[in-house]
Amino acid sequence: MAGRINLDMDVLRTFVTGFELGSFARAADQLGRSQSAISTQLRKLEDQMGVPLVQKSGRGLALTTAGEGLLSYARRMLELNDEAVQTIRASDLDGWVRLGLPQDFADTFLPLVLESFALAHPKVRVEVQVDRSAPLIDKTLKGELDVSLVWGDGGSAPNAERIADFAVSWIGRKDWQDQLRLREEPVPLIAFEPPCLFRAAGIAALDEAHIPWKLVFTSPSLSGLWAAAGAGLGVTLRTTVAMPATLSALECSSNGLPTLPTIPLALHRAQAEPRPEVQRLTEIVVQTIQREIQVSARRLRVGAF
Repeated sequence: MAGRINLDMDVLRTFVTGFELGSFARAADQLGRSQSAISTQLRKLEDQMGVPLVQKSGRGLALTTAGEGLLSYARRMLELNDEAVQTIRASDLDGWVRLGLPQDFADTFLPLVLESFALAHPKVRVEVQVDRSAPLIDKTLKGELDVSLVWGDGGSAPNAERIADFAVSWIGRKDWQDQLRLREEPVPLIAFEPPCLFRAAGIAALDEAHIPWKLVFTSPSLSGLWAAAGAGLGVTLRTTVAMPATLSALECSSNGLPTLPTIPLALHRAQAEPRPEVQRLTEIVVQTIQREIQVSARRLRVGAF
């Protein structure tokens, strides 16, 4: 029908990537294009829509109201496009994939990953094991898991790849100091049983800042940490990925707590060249996590592009 406009998926991908990465310069690097080509695509998209999509904000760019609306549509269109391509190209995949995940992702990213994978590859069965990092690495090295997602940079483990870095926060009830009257008492620490990268990072930060602390609760499960923090026993440290709504990421300076480093997330594979079904699930895991990180980071920015 005459007069209808067909949006270019390639241009939409550039638009979405730019705002999810926080910079069109970064988008140019990731997409393998020059910044001038990216600018041309953005102008083309604005010409097609007939309204401005971005506006100046300080030294960078921010979305207009129309741009925000298009960004939402563009994400959905790209997801449908990618799903269609993946489904048709690999509709004949079958087999069995064994995936290991830390507890943080069991109730957050895992449903998104499994739904996306099942739609694209309904013949492939997925077995998921949720555990702490050390057991997951051990099972992957033994071949009991095909691929696992693990806190840490991967170290010298074979077939390990660092894929992301997460901010670590002190987490507790907003009134944790008032409830326990801790202004002159050691910081009450809630942590996993060792070994635990989060626990080690928290203790190191407290020691370096010469802040006294005491271990008040340990647990082998993440739900145990959340329960203890929710009961007001003290503070724990984790990413905010699976943080319950009843808890808060505590601001360091106002709570007398030291700043914390980021923590890496690595992918461990049982084989250097995994089977196609394992590789496909791995790609979906990585894409889902990186997309969620980018979206979360974009929400925290104040239009600085």
